[in-house]
Amino acid sequence: MSWLPSLKTETPEDGYELAIKLSRMAVKKTQPDDEVRSRLRVDYANNADSLTMASHVVAVNFQTVAAANGYWL
Repeated sequence: MSWLPSLKTETPEDGYELAIKLSRMAVKKTQPDDEVRSRLRVDYANNADSLTMASHVVAVNFQTVAAANGYWL
């Protein structure tokens, strides 16, 4: 089974969780080396600009999930 069988979710909260997962998977696929990701985490975890950009990526992914779900109307 695929890690992403569908963009459909039951609720907006579930959709937000999916947006986070999409964002995390993008990082993992971009940098597949666990050791490198762990080493870099210290840098971005303490950088306000990096955290803001991470939030932006999640927000963009949430827009995609929300649209796929008809904005849960």
